[in-house]
Amino acid sequence: MSVTIGIASTAHVHTGGFASRLTTMDGVDFVGVTDDDPARGRDAAREYGAPFHDPADLLAAVDGAIVCSTNTTHRGWVQRAADRGVDVLCEKPLATTIEDARAIVDACDEADVRLGLCMPLPFSAPARRAKEAYDAGKIGDLRVAVGTNRAWLRDRHRTGWSADPKRAGGGAVMDHTVHIVNLVRWITGEEVVEVNAELSTMHEGLDVEDVNVLSMRLSDGSIFTLDGSWNRPDDWDYWGDATLNLIGTDGELTVDCFDQTLKRTRDGTGIDKVYWGSDPNDGSLRDFVDAIESQRPPLVSGEDGLRELAVVLAAYESHERGQPVRVDY
Repeated sequence: MSVTIGIASTAHVHTGGFASRLTTMDGVDFVGVTDDDPARGRDAAREYGAPFHDPADLLAAVDGAIVCSTNTTHRGWVQRAADRGVDVLCEKPLATTIEDARAIVDACDEADVRLGLCMPLPFSAPARRAKEAYDAGKIGDLRVAVGTNRAWLRDRHRTGWSADPKRAGGGAVMDHTVHIVNLVRWITGEEVVEVNAELSTMHEGLDVEDVNVLSMRLSDGSIFTLDGSWNRPDDWDYWGDATLNLIGTDGELTVDCFDQTLKRTRDGTGIDKVYWGSDPNDGSLRDFVDAIESQRPPLVSGEDGLRELAVVLAAYESHERGQPVRVDY
């Protein structure tokens, strides 16, 4: 018996990748897409070779929905799915305010539906090896965590919605912080308790921050720093990175979630990287489908998304106040 999955909104850049994976995934019946912008949705459906549905019709036909809308509209889509008893995998961040995030989590709890986040890094092969080593005590007691999640400033940031504060809720901090915070929380079990943020805008014409450095304190007293900037040069050999170094009393773990690459040299065009490894997004989608089948929570839950959003909001508050702030969960 197949699990039926649909995509709710085609606004997000990852929508096409999800559609192509769902089309070929064993045990999944990809029902199609819906959108609050019917023209955009129909264009996307034609591109994916999938049916387009009205929102109510799609939610009536699926076991699970992947919410790929703009950040500020996640709440409406998730609540609509929960009202129909449909399990949800929501793009990150869960929301852009704690009030919306808590409402999303509560709606799914009250409807007894599963809520997961599109957070692929825990499904990265290097991250999984690091988790095993950390749990085995290979580095002793944690002292310092250093993370990066840097990327190009892409055309979609300028021409789409991901650098529009009204639809994205912020810039690089909103976009990138949650990934590495989630990775640290998953591997170490520690929470961020304090954030000191430095934000700036390097590229002209942006209304949001594209550069950020966060200095944080974890619940065990260790230090956690993160560079989550959109600051890679145009000729950088790969779109960006997702790295984490964990330094302990007995050793160090170095994690590069996208190190399964080959460097390619081309005459006249320089060097780029070709990714050959397993795709963490496949793991994230498979986990959601398995969660529906097994009636268990997804690996990255709605409550995880709420806690990671709280760190993001603390970073913005710290920048505004010019001082460290406690994370308010």
